[in-house]
Amino acid sequence: MAFTKYQIFLSTVMVATGTINLLANEWTNRLEAVGSDGTRRKFDHPFVQTVFMFGGEMLCFLAFKLLVVFYRRRQIFAEDADLIRGNRNFNPFILFPAALCDMTATSLMYIGLVLTTAPSFQMLRGSVIVFVALLSTAFVGRRIEKHHWAGILFVVIGLAVVGFSDYSEKSKDHSSRDMIFGDMLVVMAQIITACQMVYEEKYVVDKDIPPLQAVGWEGTFGFLTLSFLLIPFYFIKVGKPFANNPHEALEDLPDAIAQIKNNPIIGCALVGTMISIAFLNFSGISMTKEVSATARMVLDSVRTFFIWIICLMLKWQDFHPLQLLGFGVLLLGMIIYYQIISFGGIFARVETARPEDEEIISQPADQP
Repeated sequence: MAFTKYQIFLSTVMVATGTINLLANEWTNRLEAVGSDGTRRKFDHPFVQTVFMFGGEMLCFLAFKLLVVFYRRRQIFAEDADLIRGNRNFNPFILFPAALCDMTATSLMYIGLVLTTAPSFQMLRGSVIVFVALLSTAFVGRRIEKHHWAGILFVVIGLAVVGFSDYSEKSKDHSSRDMIFGDMLVVMAQIITACQMVYEEKYVVDKDIPPLQAVGWEGTFGFLTLSFLLIPFYFIKVGKPFANNPHEALEDLPDAIAQIKNNPIIGCALVGTMISIAFLNFSGISMTKEVSATARMVLDSVRTFFIWIICLMLKWQDFHPLQLLGFGVLLLGMIIYYQIISFGGIFARVETARPEDEEIISQPADQP
């Protein structure tokens, strides 16, 4: 699959901002501040972090409106501008289910990230490519070729090796029980994320919705919905290890506000998360529209390597030789999936362009 320059740009932005986003979230979870009860503790507010994430997605909507005005004043047609090209006349509520999936999956992942390590978290996120491939075949009608399945298999094996090496070393900050439970939450989130990706591929592509506008609407729906839910969450008692706040509530907004006031660095980390998620979601949904949801998820797994390197540098993760083997297998999976190298003709490319069935799926419904 030969990428265009625009797709290469999207891929680079997606990997870079995705790496920054996860590291910013991990950093936020490690920061400490005095809470509403006067006790100093780590910042453990996954739903507040999710609200900031949706705030970042809302920035895409603002950027989209500004770009529309900019191109209009320059008398540039939308068809000639990649960032706003597409059909802008659609019912926004078509994106509401995707926003709900995003809200649920992200909240579960933030809870899981508190209970497990960043490399394990990212490793398990790679399992989403399997769910996306299966759902794409069932609901979108996408044909998965043999080299795609082979690439996915190697990616999963590579991620599994990385995960095994991570479990073989005891974490300094997490118990084995917490890590197992956190990993289960992350896997559950991947199933929901796969549903979101396939839904976006079906409707964003068919309706030819501009990616920035789609992300903006999803962020708006998610922000408003979750901001309202923070009120009842304060009265739902869950206890440890699900909550580390004075009231042991599902979410304690007053405590989060107090910790942000007492440690402004937490606010900076949250803003960094918000900005990076805006670019990540724009590039991600653009990749879904330009290529496919499965390709987006395979590419997302590349982040694991950079996150691992940076976690080693920051001493958030101990080195294990098996990790090098795992990343080598992961890279091999990417090469097979994208047919960068032909292995003796086993996965020889039938045609150099995108397969015909993918062209039909990605083509807007109102075009011949």
